[in-house]
Amino acid sequence: MKSVMIFLGLMTCLAVATAQQPYKLPPYKQPLYMKPPVKQDPLTLQQAVNIALKNSLDLQLAQNDLEANTLLNTYGYAGGLPLIQATANDNEQTTNLTQRLNSGEEIKRTGNVSNALQTGLGASIILFNGRRVVATKRRLEQLQQLSDTQLDSMILRVVANVELKYYDVVRQQSLAGTLLQSIAVSQQKLDIVKARKEVGMANDADLFQAMVDINAQQQALQTQDLVIQQSKTDLLTLLTLRPDSVITIKDTVMVDKGISLDTILNRLYTENPRLQAADIQVRINELREREAAALRYPSLSANAGYNFNRTSSSAGNVTFNQNYGPYVGAGLTIPIFNGGIYKKQQQVASIDTRNAKLLKETYIRDYTAATVKSWQAYNNNLEQLATAQNTYELSAKLVSLTIQQLQLGQATVIDVKTAQQSFEVAGYQLTNLAYAAKAAEIELKLLANMLRY
Repeated sequence: MKSVMIFLGLMTCLAVATAQQPYKLPPYKQPLYMKPPVKQDPLTLQQAVNIALKNSLDLQLAQNDLEANTLLNTYGYAGGLPLIQATANDNEQTTNLTQRLNSGEEIKRTGNVSNALQTGLGASIILFNGRRVVATKRRLEQLQQLSDTQLDSMILRVVANVELKYYDVVRQQSLAGTLLQSIAVSQQKLDIVKARKEVGMANDADLFQAMVDINAQQQALQTQDLVIQQSKTDLLTLLTLRPDSVITIKDTVMVDKGISLDTILNRLYTENPRLQAADIQVRINELREREAAALRYPSLSANAGYNFNRTSSSAGNVTFNQNYGPYVGAGLTIPIFNGGIYKKQQQVASIDTRNAKLLKETYIRDYTAATVKSWQAYNNNLEQLATAQNTYELSAKLVSLTIQQLQLGQATVIDVKTAQQSFEVAGYQLTNLAYAAKAAEIELKLLANMLRY
């Protein structure tokens, strides 16, 4: 009788094994409580970048700075255009008059009314001031170029941040997908244990262990779903959208494997916007130094205009006087001594120029080190990816084999759990390595100005 029961148990297990679907790694699916109420197309990376560039508040600030410096970049603001002014002054006055003439006659009058009208139109232009106007105009041009370069740098940083956060959502969803695959195995394991228990080939301990395993994994999935939602909120913040907006992302991490360190370093020194901005800042400080030096030179200006003066009085020797006509002239100002202020200003400007050069060299040093470190991380992660992919595939096969052994009674629930843990670790490692390689790739392209948008 005992042998018959064993035979029936084995047949039952084989029937269960035949009825079970072959083990398949399911993709990540959002739980029902996370699904959007309406169907929507997945958000692509290009769409996310376009939205961020359109809505970014930081970019709007940088664009405003560029617009302001563009408006200031004129010869008029630099002082190179004529200055034209019109003036008018009309004074009405009431006085009491007392006069003694040499003839002995005395004149006294009260309530005398007099009027003085003065108008004029004048123009002046600087002919020479030590080329200060030229230096100022060039500095304004460099300020406009600096704002433009800073805007380019800001655009690249926005694109890089969006790509990093976008692929972080993909990574978190991939980690959840690994959990879902493991949950599918746990459900399959639970079904096998239930079937074996019905024929007396499994005990309650195996059943309880299988149920505990699946509950723990479902709880881990719920925790991971929270991480996904918060990562999406971070992405929405970068896009300047409502943080409670619903988005779906279906993408994979594809790493560019053709990046060369020499190419990145060459482009770093010639194309990096921040290094370009540092170089422009050096030129701006050099022009400020020239402006300060020009203050110590004589200033020559030409002026011309037209004046009209009219005076009338009800008493006095002259009761009416009027003169008008054009004038032309030149003015020369020679600074002789002002306490050494101009000289000190030039010396301080020279120090600022040296500091700007040192700051540029500091940026080159730091960015070169950052580039090498990013490339090392990128290269190392690529080397590990091949091994991680192989480990992941082997761990998936191990899980499938262990499930088959459990169906045949050749493995225990603990064996399956151990295989699942190996599979989850391999999945996490593969996903994190792919993201780390992608993050290093994005950083390298950011430094080399190779990001496309």
